[in-house]
Amino acid sequence: MIKKFGIIGNPIKHSLSPVLHNYWFKKYKIDANYSIIDLKDENNLPEIIDQIKNKEISGINVTLPYKQKIVSHVDTIVNDAEITSSVNTIYLDNQGNIIGENTDVFGLQAAYLKEIDNASKKKALIIGAGGVSPSVILSLQKSGIQEISITNRTREKCIFLKNKFSSLKMIEWNKLQEEIKNFDIIINATSLGLKGNKDFDFNFEKIKSNLIYIDTIYNPLETKTLKYLKKMNIKVFNGLNMFIYQGQKAFYLWNKINPEIDEKLIDLLVKNLK
Repeated sequence: MIKKFGIIGNPIKHSLSPVLHNYWFKKYKIDANYSIIDLKDENNLPEIIDQIKNKEISGINVTLPYKQKIVSHVDTIVNDAEITSSVNTIYLDNQGNIIGENTDVFGLQAAYLKEIDNASKKKALIIGAGGVSPSVILSLQKSGIQEISITNRTREKCIFLKNKFSSLKMIEWNKLQEEIKNFDIIINATSLGLKGNKDFDFNFEKIKSNLIYIDTIYNPLETKTLKYLKKMNIKVFNGLNMFIYQGQKAFYLWNKINPEIDEKLIDLLVKNLK
């Protein structure tokens, strides 16, 4: 019996999750298949949960816009998912409970934040207050960064996050261009720059020379902003490593195997982005 896994989100065609997980299934000789589950409407979320409960599906990943919306449909949220109220990995436990977990926090830490020196003295700015933003805030806090600011087109979303993370500072969206010069770390958690989407309508000119810029986007590998900063010799990271590490933890939660991230896998993922 082939185990079925998949990912839900909208839009979802750009996802590399099937490439990632099917590579590992083949490598570890697991009789399983991972595919995109086209879910156009949140009204279909209970149906997906029922399929996991009935063991028709063994586990799913969740991406935008369902990371928060799925929370009310699972039996229990655990660990980082409980703190962030954001779920990206779901599985059935031995007691038949639907568990919601968050591997995005681990993904960001493992990919980038472990390398940051003197974290407690750094100031970080998160651009965007959507589905991945609570995970970004928590990963920064876990890495020892104490001063974290956030900005978003819609102020209400920032207020929602401020209620969850009280030490968070809010910056008005129209002040973004002038405020970026005050930060050591900037993380783009919006869809600006995503394949087929708009990018920032200004260049990041006034910035610290030792800025670290992290983009949670991996498709394309280099957004317009990332290319611009790279030319300025700024330390930049795309979202590919974060994506791989969050997937690694999800794979472990489902299969109790910690899969290797090897060169062949990275080459395969990059090839699928070109």
